[in-house]
Amino acid sequence: MTQQMTPEQGRQLLVLARTTMGAHLAAESLPALPQEPALRQECGTFVTLKLDGQLRGCIGNIEPHGTLAESVRRNSISAAVHDPRFLPLSVAELAQVRIEVSILSSPEPLNYHDPADLVARLRPGIDGVVLRLGRTHGATFLPQVWEQLPQPEQFLAQLCRKAGLAESAWRRERPEIEIYQVEKFSEGEAR
Repeated sequence: MTQQMTPEQGRQLLVLARTTMGAHLAAESLPALPQEPALRQECGTFVTLKLDGQLRGCIGNIEPHGTLAESVRRNSISAAVHDPRFLPLSVAELAQVRIEVSILSSPEPLNYHDPADLVARLRPGIDGVVLRLGRTHGATFLPQVWEQLPQPEQFLAQLCRKAGLAESAWRRERPEIEIYQVEKFSEGEAR
């Protein structure tokens, strides 16, 4: 896992995400990146936006692409205006949206023997899951998705669907599975 973030460092990432989105939506210069040494480490991140408790955007990278601060800045813009599931965020919505930043550990392969073994090895609420089948199908769910899909079978079926596969592909096709954990920071949430 990455170096554990302090609540203050998490707050800095949330402020960076919000000010970056605001500047981008207003076509202004992006804010400077914080110079905190811990925010210069390289790791995967996701930025999730929620409006009235509903998903409004979520974009990230599993593998590192630049520093933690650079990744949060890039993914903030992408979550706000490039998530293909949603129209671009408006300035009015930005004032109401709640931001969550997830910092990912490096994904590790999860070896399993059969579908029952896969279900037994997953840790609901702890593991984020990457599912890949061949070169063209792949998707991930953050550990937070377990809140909506608490049963491993349902979680895997929906992950297959997200990857463009039949919901039963995890049982029939033996996809590659990787797991990771996250450290998350949310606006309005005490740590």
